[in-house]
Amino acid sequence: MTPEELQAARDRTVPDVAAGGLRVLFCGINPSLMTGATGHHFARPGNRFWPVLHLSGFTPRQLKPSEQSELLDHGLGITNVVARATARADELAAEEFREGGVLLAAKVERLRPQWLAVVGVTAYRTAFGDRRAQIGPQDRTTGGARVWVLPNPSGLNAHWTARTMAEEYGRLRTAVDSTDPRHSA
Repeated sequence: MTPEELQAARDRTVPDVAAGGLRVLFCGINPSLMTGATGHHFARPGNRFWPVLHLSGFTPRQLKPSEQSELLDHGLGITNVVARATARADELAAEEFREGGVLLAAKVERLRPQWLAVVGVTAYRTAFGDRRAQIGPQDRTTGGARVWVLPNPSGLNAHWTARTMAEEYGRLRTAVDSTDPRHSA
């Protein structure tokens, strides 16, 4: 992909991968330019979402961004706090995050996933006005869904390795499985 093609994707939106009644609706911060250009979530090379999703046990194999629709078969989906594509999340204003939080809550209310998993603690804090939020399960619900904040899988997030991220995503998967009647013995 050329730099010009990537720049042409600026401010594009990418359709959600979502349906009613999901086990988990993963919520990214906003689409990257690569995602905007390809129409596939977490498409930027170096983004660890797809490997971590597999390593944590959410998917039986590592999916490619172009296979994102297969998430629905596993009761999983993807949306974003802010819909527009940018080169970096720091190009977004706090007001965009707050507005995105309101829109996200309405979306969750409509779709009724069991869990909302926001990938990025800073985005979550800003979108939902919870300055003390930490990685892990939250005390609040949003639109009727339980909320878990996960580490941002961006390659720019050097504080987390794929393995430590997979452990945290795996904690969520265990919680999801324990509350999902389809997975109880």
